[in-house]
Amino acid sequence: MAGWGFVTPFLLVFAFALVAPIGYAIYLSLFRQQLIGGNAFVGFANYSSALTDPRFWVSVRRVALFLIVQVPVMLVLALLAALALDSARLRWAPLYRLSIFLPYSVPAVVAALMWGFIYGKQFGLVAHLSSALHVGLPDPFSGSWILASIGNVVTWEFTGYNMLIFFAALRAVPGELYEAAEIDGANQFRIVTGIKLPALRPAMVVATVFSVIGSLQLFTEPQVLQQVSPDTLPTNFTPNMYAYNLSFNGQQYNYSAAIAIVMGILTIIAAGIVQAYGRRRVA
Repeated sequence: MAGWGFVTPFLLVFAFALVAPIGYAIYLSLFRQQLIGGNAFVGFANYSSALTDPRFWVSVRRVALFLIVQVPVMLVLALLAALALDSARLRWAPLYRLSIFLPYSVPAVVAALMWGFIYGKQFGLVAHLSSALHVGLPDPFSGSWILASIGNVVTWEFTGYNMLIFFAALRAVPGELYEAAEIDGANQFRIVTGIKLPALRPAMVVATVFSVIGSLQLFTEPQVLQQVSPDTLPTNFTPNMYAYNLSFNGQQYNYSAAIAIVMGILTIIAAGIVQAYGRRRVA
């Protein structure tokens, strides 16, 4: 009973903040608002519509492409930063560590607004550089560049977060391993490949899983930037944007709930595959 007493506050918050919203979303997804008969039970009809909705699958393919390109770039940058900070060859390492982590403390809405002003071809940094250099720089809000522009914002935001995960894992490596490597005559490259990278594998799995989930749930940055570039950022640019606009702009709450549940299942599957593969590699 004492144990249940300790975990009861967590269970109450868990039920209220996670179980209840998911349960309510599933409940909504089983109904449909009709002109005749009002809100009627339709079973899995909304899910069937979602699985055959081309606008939904276009958005899924878009975030999948975003994940494949952006996540490796971000994690490699975070890994390089962590290795540099752990090398003990940098002066003022705490300053660099804080500077790299600082963008993570900026709210996503503020970051998207800030980069939106930077990207502006009429008024932003891109416009000023184009004018100063007398060259036509690519428009970050064009159809061929918009996904890369959003990827740059997300990379800027979360590289420091992943760097801190890697750096914490490197700090946990026993110093005796480095001493033994130096006695054996190992150079810095051999120490990185033989000691540091193997020690980072569990942290890499964690960072990759978090990054995969975050990429598939992409919402804030494109939603904010849509106000600047509505032509290249449609309402179904990402699955979460599609569900949001269906619900709050289209009043299709039931279908939106089905879209959200389907996307949640896809995210769980993708994260599970990455985690299973990562555990096998670690083992």
